[in-house]
Amino acid sequence: MMLDTSKNILIVGLGLIGGSYAKALRKLGFKISAITLKQEDIDYAIENGIIDEGYTEPVPEVIGKAELIIFALYPKTFKNWIDKYQQFFKPGALLTDVTGVKSSVVYDIQNMLRPDVEFIAAHPMAGKEVYGVQNSDPKIFHGANYIVTPTEKNSKEAVEDCLELGRLMGFNHVSVLTPEKHDEMIGFVSQLTHCIAVSLMNCYDGEKLQDYTGDSFRDLTRIARINDEMWSELFLLNKETLLEQMDKFLAEFSKLRQTLEEGDRDTMREMMRISTARRALFDKK
Repeated sequence: MMLDTSKNILIVGLGLIGGSYAKALRKLGFKISAITLKQEDIDYAIENGIIDEGYTEPVPEVIGKAELIIFALYPKTFKNWIDKYQQFFKPGALLTDVTGVKSSVVYDIQNMLRPDVEFIAAHPMAGKEVYGVQNSDPKIFHGANYIVTPTEKNSKEAVEDCLELGRLMGFNHVSVLTPEKHDEMIGFVSQLTHCIAVSLMNCYDGEKLQDYTGDSFRDLTRIARINDEMWSELFLLNKETLLEQMDKFLAEFSKLRQTLEEGDRDTMREMMRISTARRALFDKK
């Protein structure tokens, strides 16, 4: 397909991530159309130059002229949308997504999809604790990771186009994983961390906690302000992998608790040294 500004791009789902994609790509000179549920989001996006045109219904003519379609929908909604409206896709169109789980989505979409269009999955590892196109900001992609998850049904050209899309939008690191490896990694680095943050905020209900916390607690619980509708769906779609990661965390937490109970300072310090060394790899030089 080759990504250049002559291509018509359609974004389906104009929330935080869909809106940030639109801002990044329109700034590069692409023509951006959008389909989303709320007219107020369309109005805001047009008034602020985020998109060129927008609709609250799937308009066949708009879908049919798009050469690249980016889906920023919840997984189940995404599948339903493809099933209902793929009849309107332009032959040769390339589809991609921003979905946070892959194995339970990618294969189903590819199996139901027309043979004359291609779906190449991707996951922008970026976000905020606020929602909606009104909070969209392409700067959230800068310094962030972007993962492409091809299958044997994907062409080399589609994989390259999807990688190029990530580079164009300013992601710091663009990589390729299988859907299964992606879900394993995301189960640990994203879903488990959200589980920990939610658990922390649920285990103490003292009054005015915010008046006494330091940066460590605030940093650790930043992601506890969570979209319960989206994240509960993602957790359940990656259930087995997430349960494995939760069990591993519980084992390590129990080990640390045991060192405290037994006064085993040597083991405690060794765990802390391992933690420090591994965390240092994340620090930007």
